[in-house]
Amino acid sequence: MNNTIKLAVHGAAGRMGQRVVALASGADSVEDASGFTVVGAIDHANHSKIGQDAGVVAGGSPIDVPISPQWPSTAEVVIDFSLPEALDACVAQCVAQKCPLVIATTGLSEAQKESLAEAARSIPIVWAPSMSLAVNLSMRMAEQITRALRDVAGGVDIEILERHHRFKADAPSGTALKFGELIADAMDADEPVQHVHGREGHTGQRTRNEIGYHAIRVGDNPGEHTIVFGMLGERIELNVAASNRDCYASGALAAAKWLMQGEAGGPKPAGMYNMFDVLGMADSQ
Repeated sequence: MNNTIKLAVHGAAGRMGQRVVALASGADSVEDASGFTVVGAIDHANHSKIGQDAGVVAGGSPIDVPISPQWPSTAEVVIDFSLPEALDACVAQCVAQKCPLVIATTGLSEAQKESLAEAARSIPIVWAPSMSLAVNLSMRMAEQITRALRDVAGGVDIEILERHHRFKADAPSGTALKFGELIADAMDADEPVQHVHGREGHTGQRTRNEIGYHAIRVGDNPGEHTIVFGMLGERIELNVAASNRDCYASGALAAAKWLMQGEAGGPKPAGMYNMFDVLGMADSQ
């Protein structure tokens, strides 16, 4: 127990926070999640679950850590699965405590992104629109397909379809936008790439330097992305789908563990990292 990583979960009462608590505490896991001790389960003071045991709220056994608005002084790393409006206070607290931070919250404003860049000068941060291993591998595949097809005769049309549960507040998803960002860079077009969100009415012929986005909100879908590469006479569809939320929780835990694997047994140096860094694919082409 003394060698485990002391973890605090910000947004612990939410759907994703509960799954992180469950996997990190070993209460509900299909794989070995040992290596962590949950020392903090943080949520806003008015949440109905305040004071309840975080392990029980997550559907498992008690872990003697109540959901609380108070930050633990013993946390070595923090995983944030909250809301954009709650993130600023989380980042400020981690900077104050010099605590490495994994951010999985999406829908951030440009001002918040700038704030994260400033915070990364003081602490190591892993920030990614998706913590899923399969999603990040698919992003690299999308880049490779784009590079291979960008000069094909007749051109290639690229569209991004994303499906999420009815409760998701932002659209398109941060993951879809990241797919688009990477694909746009891989297109290496002479003219600026146009990012088109949905279509309606008489839109005219599709342009060559265009990426289309379509957001679908249905039921309890935990996340699905399809990248369509359409050519004249054939097409490729790259599909990545989650069957439950554990892939995001386990990915966040992998990122937290990676942050704590710096030189001399300490955390990584201050800086902004992503899941490509965690997976050893940062320089993949």
